[in-house]
Amino acid sequence: MKVFVPGDAAAQSVGADEVAAAFVAAGGAGLEVVRTGARGLCWLEPLVEVDSAHGRLGFGNVQPAEVPALLEALRSGSPHPKALGLVASLPAMARQRRLTFARVGVVDPGSFDDFVANGGLRGWTRASSLTPSEIVGHVIASGLRGRGGAGFPAGLKWKTVAEAKSARKYVVCNADEGDSGTFADRMVLEGDPFLLLEGMRIAGRAVGASHGFVYCRSEYPRAVEVLRAAVVTARSRGVLGAGFDVEVRVGAGAYVCGEETALLESLEGKRGQVRAKPPLPAHEGLFGRPTLVNNVLTLAAVPWVLEHGGDAYAALGVGRSRGTMPVQLGGNVKFGGLYELPFGVTLRELVFDLGGGTASGRPVRAVQVGGPLGAYFPDALLDTPLDYEALAKAGGILGHAGVVVFDDTVDLARQARFAFDFCALESCGKCTPCRIGSTRGAELLDQVARGVEPEKNLALVNALCAVLTDASLCALGGLTPLPVMSALEHFHEDFTRRAR
Repeated sequence: MKVFVPGDAAAQSVGADEVAAAFVAAGGAGLEVVRTGARGLCWLEPLVEVDSAHGRLGFGNVQPAEVPALLEALRSGSPHPKALGLVASLPAMARQRRLTFARVGVVDPGSFDDFVANGGLRGWTRASSLTPSEIVGHVIASGLRGRGGAGFPAGLKWKTVAEAKSARKYVVCNADEGDSGTFADRMVLEGDPFLLLEGMRIAGRAVGASHGFVYCRSEYPRAVEVLRAAVVTARSRGVLGAGFDVEVRVGAGAYVCGEETALLESLEGKRGQVRAKPPLPAHEGLFGRPTLVNNVLTLAAVPWVLEHGGDAYAALGVGRSRGTMPVQLGGNVKFGGLYELPFGVTLRELVFDLGGGTASGRPVRAVQVGGPLGAYFPDALLDTPLDYEALAKAGGILGHAGVVVFDDTVDLARQARFAFDFCALESCGKCTPCRIGSTRGAELLDQVARGVEPEKNLALVNALCAVLTDASLCALGGLTPLPVMSALEHFHEDFTRRAR
């Protein structure tokens, strides 16, 4: 009997390691326990899966003390109260279109053979038979856009780096996933690390780079451990090494290093501060060389694009938002987790059909999309489709596709103040609007909360947000006004109510 228990950080936090140990202790001969990544069904963790003739059977919220009885039920064919049926048939799984996450939660992330047996390296095999320009052509045809937040067409960035004249180029993977409510990068790193390395290998061939770096946030020790082990294995199997190699570097906890130029500064051993652009990293990036900077989800999407062709990827999605997007649904929601879906699903479908509404059972009041710098959407805007242009038209951003739900007890004035405070704490300090403006914004909202000339001070907040938007060097200062202004527009009553 083969039992699968996730070993990713989210599952570990609710006792998955103890559950795995209980299976080892109680299983006896003939039982194999395999540690996988997580399926993303967070409300069911620890989620145990068992091989059967028809697929994997799931058992949700398994506790260590329940393991002996569960094993007895499996061996005798008796029903068990934690049984969920076939995992692939669960509504939360059946609604998805898993391309990037096809192997996450399925394979042992440390097993290269498991990776290959489940379709790994097919993208690289196809890419190795193509010219660099043909590889870039597939990425352009796919319509793949940067999944880290900016949404810039990946193929155009690849083409720019490929055409740059330099004896040395770099591929840099941005794994500094710092937005609240986001965890998709971590799930790839912990659940299918060879996928990322395959995507980076393809990128190296396409742009003419011989070296790559993965810049991972320090708060992901498990991901760093798994990825570093995968790099060693990939070298021993010839995927990395001659022609293209990868190093894993760990950040020091600065949110601003999620911005690509601050990340490059940190990689060079400098303080993580934003660079003025131009020049763009594609022309002068790491150590002054042409550098392709993509985030984990962008690079992890590439092997599927190369295996199946750019047109097949572009066949999914809507408008200029092509392919699938791993959406991370969290906050006050019943069924929080990761859902990989084609672009076009509405926020209402996400929150209610997939998420089941609020965990508290109270009405949904606001949904924030795009991390701590994303806009707050009221119920009236929940029919907005999940795509870059539709969200922008509604006054928001997709970002890294973190969707956080709030019920009717939330105070949006406090949330707006948090945005200013967050910016002040995380600012690299290089530009005045971000460094000073964020602090002044928090002070103004404190005045409003005390009932001191609220309309006058809110007018100053509006003017301050215009300065932050237009004059900040990077998106940290430039996007901070989004949560503030959306809260003011849609939940103005929270600002004009005097603090109790």
